[in-house]
Amino acid sequence: MNDHFVVDTNVLVIANNLSTSHAPPSCIQASINFLISLTRSGHLIIDDNFEIISEYQKNVKAIGQPRVGDAFLKWVLQNRANPARCTQVQIRPNADREYEDFPDDPELASFDRSDRKFVAVALAHPMHPPIANATDSDWSNATEALHRHGVHVLQLCP
Repeated sequence: MNDHFVVDTNVLVIANNLSTSHAPPSCIQASINFLISLTRSGHLIIDDNFEIISEYQKNVKAIGQPRVGDAFLKWVLQNRANPARCTQVQIRPNADREYEDFPDDPELASFDRSDRKFVAVALAHPMHPPIANATDSDWSNATEALHRHGVHVLQLCP
């Protein structure tokens, strides 16, 4: 199994098991297990411009009484510069597609602009690591188009 991943923010939110998530218990547990496993023995891929971390910080907190998603953010902040646990890649802005590394594909034209950074990061990394997703339907709706461009999505909550 691949141990390098890009992680969509919704995984952290679902792992926090907040009442607003409306995720089934199996999905919450899958998200928790994934994040715990990643922090113990995995490798996170993020951008070098703090875009992913900034989005994480808008949705979970690295201080206080942490839940699993919060604890993951704290781990990211502590390990972002540790090349054994985290790799930062450069993603380049593009006015049309949000990022230069995001595929120029008509089938992806309506893909959520806030999720394009995850695709750009996956494609900017030489291994093209999978993107972990919990409940965001954009990923399943675009699976075939993303796959054609070398982007794979790990659906934690099929």
